Amino acid sequence: MKRIYLDNAATSFPKAPNVGHAIYAYLTNIGSNINRGAYQEAMEAEETVFDTRELLAELFSCSNSENIVFTKNITESLNLLIKGLFKPGDHVLTTSMEHNAVLRPLNHLKAKYSGSLDISILPCNQYGELPRAEALETLLTSYLTPHSKAVIMTHASNVCGTILPVDEVSSFCHRHGLFFIIDTAQTAGTHNYDFGKLDADAIAFTGHKGLLGPQGIGGVVLSTKLSSILEPLVTGGTGSSSEADFQPVHMPDRFEAGTLNLPGIYGLNSSLNYLKKLNIRTIMDKELSLTKYFLELIADINGVELIGSASTTYRTAVVSLNFIGMDNASLSYKLATAFGITNRCGLHCAPLAHKTLGTFPQGTVRFSFSHFNTQDEVEYTVKSIKQCLLEENKH
Repeated sequence: MKRIYLDNAATSFPKAPNVGHAIYAYLTNIGSNINRGAYQEAMEAEETVFDTRELLAELFSCSNSENIVFTKNITESLNLLIKGLFKPGDHVLTTSMEHNAVLRPLNHLKAKYSGSLDISILPCNQYGELPRAEALETLLTSYLTPHSKAVIMTHASNVCGTILPVDEVSSFCHRHGLFFIIDTAQTAGTHNYDFGKLDADAIAFTGHKGLLGPQGIGGVVLSTKLSSILEPLVTGGTGSSSEADFQPVHMPDRFEAGTLNLPGIYGLNSSLNYLKKLNIRTIMDKELSLTKYFLELIADINGVELIGSASTTYRTAVVSLNFIGMDNASLSYKLATAFGITNRCGLHCAPLAHKTLGTFPQGTVRFSFSHFNTQDEVEYTVKSIKQCLLEENKH
């Protein structure tokens, strides 16, 4: 049975060509740590880490690659930002489309501070959208308080693919002296966006989704202003300033205690070079073309409810469906086991988003495309959905 991989919102597959080879080459030929040795292999590893920071700086339009900090994933990046920035009495704004990687750290901190962290949830509509232009300005202003410190929000929903207006929110934050933090889990590497124009204070990213790298490597791009006041999440050895009793203050060592995931960085380096060569615009156009085709083919199928927008404007290649009158989990399982279609069913670690979209608690069946998919695979998937529905209706 063929395998059609449509779970790229969870993790990309296949990875960029040569990612596995790059990891293998490090483990078999280099194997050394960085910042802790002056021999050739250690220096080669340091060069690769430096080059990876430079590639990320280019991708995110960051003028100083030292402000790029490696973590093990975007969840750790968001924990670093939330737990290192907010103090008792602060006020933070976020949206109703956030992943638990944002909501749980915020709620954890609020409980830790006995409720003295004020969290405002900006309401999105039934398509997962925030208003734009003057309506957005009015909405944001209505939530401002003298203690407002930051807006932290996803760039795009992992449930329905809706892209939120981060450029307009960024402009608002700069006018009102707020920090602006973006979760790019669903857009980094797949969305051709000028992050430099946003001038965000923090851009959290992960390597294993749109960046086409391995699991276990992620990071955050920090502004100089934020990095100077942000408290480290982890402290310890860095291989630098070893004589000091406290964590170094210089970047990126301030936030990179312990041994980095060097195999992951080697894999990410390979995938970033692939993205640079292929061009993200090419990837985005291919993914949205497949998404549009899928949306067209499922539009007239009875019993299938599209969750989110039917347009490919302001959206990624993530599509959620609800199968009316049926058990979504059963249909998802049948697509995987009988037809080889890898999909994801459930709440996708974003229960508040599902409440916003009207799909809580049953969740949705999610299909997420990559540029490695084909039109034939889209047609096969839709044909398989129809077959499942036909068999279900017979019962």
